[in-house]
Amino acid sequence: MSSDRRPWLAVMVAALGYFVDMFDLVMFSILRIPSLRGIGVTDPEELARLGKHLLDMQLIGMLLGGFAFGAAGDRFGRTRTLYASIALYSSANLLNAFVTNVEAYAVLRALAGFGLAGELGAGITLVGELLPTRLRGVGTTLVATVGLLGAVVAGATAELLGWKACYVLGGVLGFVLLAMRLGVAESGLFEQMARGTAPRGNPLGLLWPSERLMRFGCIVLSAMPIWFATGVLFVFAPELGRAMGLSEAIQPGRVIGFAYGGVVVGNFSSGWLSQVLRSRKRAIGAFLVALAVSMLVFLEVAPLGAMPFYAMIFVVGAATGYWSVFVTTASELFGTNLRATAATSAPNVVRGLAVPITSLWFALKPTLGVIPATRMLALGCCAIGLVCTLMLRETFHRDLDFTES
Repeated sequence: MSSDRRPWLAVMVAALGYFVDMFDLVMFSILRIPSLRGIGVTDPEELARLGKHLLDMQLIGMLLGGFAFGAAGDRFGRTRTLYASIALYSSANLLNAFVTNVEAYAVLRALAGFGLAGELGAGITLVGELLPTRLRGVGTTLVATVGLLGAVVAGATAELLGWKACYVLGGVLGFVLLAMRLGVAESGLFEQMARGTAPRGNPLGLLWPSERLMRFGCIVLSAMPIWFATGVLFVFAPELGRAMGLSEAIQPGRVIGFAYGGVVVGNFSSGWLSQVLRSRKRAIGAFLVALAVSMLVFLEVAPLGAMPFYAMIFVVGAATGYWSVFVTTASELFGTNLRATAATSAPNVVRGLAVPITSLWFALKPTLGVIPATRMLALGCCAIGLVCTLMLRETFHRDLDFTES
């Protein structure tokens, strides 16, 4: 294969990898209640409590996996890390179909989360290092946009198949992807860096010196509002619908379909806007403002009925679509010896923030009420995200051939 086609092969395979990643990740959000019922949990309060517990286990697994697979990507290579990540989450998802108790389910969700954590960051890092500077944003946007279609397919699949069949399908798709990955070339920048003496793949390197910690903290918090929307508005949409007094029950599968349909549109739009503005920062800032406005409008319009609810979920999903620009920026902010660590850790730290965010939401609901608590947290997360975005350096034109000292 000619050398000019190899980067685009990596883009295609990374996009399909993220497709399977999102299919598996979102599938659990839809299946958490049906699968718990399937193993004998029937009490509504227990379903809510155990559903949150399983979600927390998955997110904690992703947080730990982000650091572990990020470090592995800088130490052993981007492609090897992808192989290990896919093998782990595919095995865990396949085994999910055969759980008979909550304890085993929780362990497998943690393992699945640990494996899922390695996919996006390593793929974006590989694509960013293989493509020329002017096309980096195009490649990473294609990866995220195609990949996020996996979430839409997950929503449709969950309405057609039972929960066990869905988990089996997710595991099989992962192993098919693993076979496809075997022909993808390693990053030349990594191979060049690996021949040098610079220390690499140490997650603690993100914490010191203080300037580097500030870089990492700001990029993480710039995306925190995305996972407020995902972890509260999307995952707990049925609960929000009941709090709004809707007569028609909100269906989780439809929420995911509308939400991630919007996310696909938003990811493509944010990547396009970044290319037009020639700025990652301004694209992220514009989408943060749009996200804050759309969540406030959602809380006012959604109580009018199920269709306005779903329509506004689509709009909020589109406003969260700066995820691809966020991950691209995370990879561009750091040198080759910490790039996979940062690009893999950052999105999973953001996902991990859903644990304290949802816990705070649950704590505030009894005092403030569901809608006021949601409004307050939405505005707070967006304000923090916007301030942190303004503190980031611009990376659009940055040459990635550098290391962190």
